[in-house]
Amino acid sequence: MFPITSDFVSRTRKPEPVPGRYPVRFGTAELVRDTGRGNAWLVSVGGVAQSYVDLDDPGHLEFDYVRRFGDVVDRLPPGQLDALHIGGAACTLPRYVAASRPGSRQLVFDADGELVELVRTQLGLRVPGLRVRVTDGREGLATRRDDSADLVVVDAFERATLAGGLATLEATQAIAAILRPQGVYLANITDGSGLPFARRFLATLLAVFPEVLLLADPGVLRGRRFGNLVLAASTTELPTAELAQQTASAPFPARCITGPELQKMAAKAPPITDANAPQPPNPPTDILGLF
Repeated sequence: MFPITSDFVSRTRKPEPVPGRYPVRFGTAELVRDTGRGNAWLVSVGGVAQSYVDLDDPGHLEFDYVRRFGDVVDRLPPGQLDALHIGGAACTLPRYVAASRPGSRQLVFDADGELVELVRTQLGLRVPGLRVRVTDGREGLATRRDDSADLVVVDAFERATLAGGLATLEATQAIAAILRPQGVYLANITDGSGLPFARRFLATLLAVFPEVLLLADPGVLRGRRFGNLVLAASTTELPTAELAQQTASAPFPARCITGPELQKMAAKAPPITDANAPQPPNPPTDILGLF
């Protein structure tokens, strides 16, 4: 965790948000206050939790998988970042990066213009160094220059499934080209029993990046329940040992998998391609609001 200056909070504060239900492109969004934290808000779409943001404390990362994102970001080389986020919702991670690494320049692509406007109006998007563009993720990737980002994050879901075309070999190669030599690609995916989608996504990352690691709840890894898996990839060495120690001692521990164990997990799964892309997994209806 890191200190948040009053300057950062005041520049991002907007008039009091109004809880309620709002129509957006991919369903109905609901804005709910967390009464336990005062100025923290949950944004869900179609009953699926999309973002949790504390407007007074952007260092607070409520969702476990977003905390894993934060763990990786915290271990990048010190200083400001040039970051690209595909999928934004309430921009929890961009707010975190802006507060923990002042001077960072960040661009968010989000395909749901109505949701972006809801967040802008109710939760504010006047975050230092942040721009938000309404566009499809693949279309946005095509507009970025090579070697222009230190960090690329993919966390884009539409109606509870990963947005189309972002897990493919072609998209992964485009992301690799955008990253600088020491840059890191972070992705959030979901999967269930047997992890068929996760195995193919792993194979896709391993076909492009020499360094890959996976962070996930042990129950998800064993296929006992549907849940989130966070993956990090880079052309340079990742801080695997530090992340393994950090996540193992977290309030909700996660396993860190890399090296031969990761290769074994991918096994003979074929990479995902534009021509051979499986349907991303849908979560069971009884857990839609829980991840």
